[in-house]
Amino acid sequence: MGAPRFMFFSTLAPATAALALLAACALADAPSAQAAPGGWPPAWNEPPAQAQDFTQPQFEPPSASHCHRAPSTREVPGGGGGWNEGRLRRGGVADDRAEMAAKSIAPSAAPAPMQSAPAPRHEVVTAGMVDDNADFGEYLAYRQRNAGLPVRERDIAERYLLEVTDAAGRPVHDAEVAVQRAGRAEPVMWARTDTAGRVWLHPRAFLAPGVDDAALGIAVRKGSAWSRATLVRGERAAVQVRLGQASVVQRPRLDLVFLIDATGSMGDEIAKLKASMQAMSQQISRLPGQPDICYGLVAYRDRGDAFLTRAHDFTDELVAFQGALARVQAGGGGDMPEALNEALHETVHRMSWRSDAARLVVLVADAPPHLDYGGPQYDVAMQAALAKGIKLFAVGASGLDPVGEYIYRQIAQYTAGRFVFLTYKDASDPGSGPGTQTPHDVRGYSVQTLDRLIVKLVGDELARLPRG
Repeated sequence: MGAPRFMFFSTLAPATAALALLAACALADAPSAQAAPGGWPPAWNEPPAQAQDFTQPQFEPPSASHCHRAPSTREVPGGGGGWNEGRLRRGGVADDRAEMAAKSIAPSAAPAPMQSAPAPRHEVVTAGMVDDNADFGEYLAYRQRNAGLPVRERDIAERYLLEVTDAAGRPVHDAEVAVQRAGRAEPVMWARTDTAGRVWLHPRAFLAPGVDDAALGIAVRKGSAWSRATLVRGERAAVQVRLGQASVVQRPRLDLVFLIDATGSMGDEIAKLKASMQAMSQQISRLPGQPDICYGLVAYRDRGDAFLTRAHDFTDELVAFQGALARVQAGGGGDMPEALNEALHETVHRMSWRSDAARLVVLVADAPPHLDYGGPQYDVAMQAALAKGIKLFAVGASGLDPVGEYIYRQIAQYTAGRFVFLTYKDASDPGSGPGTQTPHDVRGYSVQTLDRLIVKLVGDELARLPRG
C-alpha cells in the first residue's frame, strides 16, 4: 500500500468557552493486523452528513530513511520572486563563496565564521517554560485575558486526548491518526502520535463553523495494524485505541530543527546559541539510548532582506551543521513582524523528516509573523505539523510582544510542545542580565539555563519511547 497523501481542512472559528470534559474513556481493541479493505483510512460507517466545502492543503507523510549526507541548502530570496521560488545549493562556505563570486558579490559579503561572531553580553542565558496543555485551564484564562489581539484564531477550548497503545499496553509512537465525519473516508483532520503515544484533538479547530457533529470517527494505523474508535463529543475526556502490533524501540531516532529569526535584533541571541550548541549537542548525544540524531537549520528574515528563508536540510554531520549555524548572521528586518509564516511552512513541508523519528523544532525568535502577507499562514502550518508528528518548542527572545507571545503559545500548545521564554534580573530590562523575571503573561514557572532546558525537553521526549 502506497504512502497516503495527507489532507486536512483549514477553517477559522471564534473562541468559545471551555467545555467541561468528563473522565470516562472509550477503548477500541484492534482487529486483526491486516490492511483495511477499500484503502486507508477505512470509511466510518455512520449515517452520511451534509457535504462541506473547505480548502484542502496536501502534504506527504515523513518518509526519509536517513540523513547521512552533507547538508543541502535551499534559499528563498528576500527581494523579488515569491516565497515558493527557492534555489538549492549543496556544501558549505566554499559553495556559498563560489555562488557569490558568480554574482559579482564582494568576498567581504561572505558569511563570517563562528569565531568572528559578536560575543554575547551575558554568557549565561536563563529561561522559563510553561506547558499550556498540562495547565489547560490557565491557558484558556490567558487567552481570555488577551482576547482581541490581531492573530489567526483557532478554537481549542474543546479538546480530547487520544492515547494509542500496543497489545502490552505500551505507547505506540508515530501512529497515523485520521479523524472523520460520519459516512466519509476522507478525513477532516490528520495527526500522528508523539513518543508517549498521545495526540490532543481539538474538533472546533478544524471543523467548519456551524458543523456540530455529536460524534467523530477515529482511524489509527501503525504498519499493518489498524483500529477504529468513536469520539462522542462532550461525553469522554479521552479515547484509547489499542493496536495489536508491538511497539519497541531499539535505538531512538531524533530529527531536531533549529528555526531561527536572523533579523538585526537577534544578534545577541544568535551569538549565545552558537556558543552553547557544542555543549547542547554533546549532552543530547549522551542521552539514554544514544539517539540517532539528524540536525536541521532554518533561518529567516523578511521581504526586502538578503533572504526570506535559508534552510539547511537534515544531516548527521554535526560539524557541518555547526558550520551552517556559524554562518548565520543577524541583519535586516526593520518592522516588527518577520517572515515566520514562510519559515514554518519551509520547516514543516520541505525538510526531509524521517519516519519513526521523534520530530522536534526549537523556534528562537523575538517577533510575530506578518499577517498581512499572502501565502502560508502559521495556523495552517501548525495543523500540518501535528499531521506530520512535529512538535514545536517556541522560545520567546527579548522584545517579544503580546501578539508574538500569543502566536508562539498557539503553535506550541496545538502541537503539544512548550512555550519557553528568556528571563532576566529585571523583567523590564533585557540588558539586566540573567534572572527569574519575565514580562510575559505566565504563571508558576521554574527557571534554568536555556541550554539545559532544551536538553531536558529533548530528553523528556525520548525517555517516553518504549525500549526493548
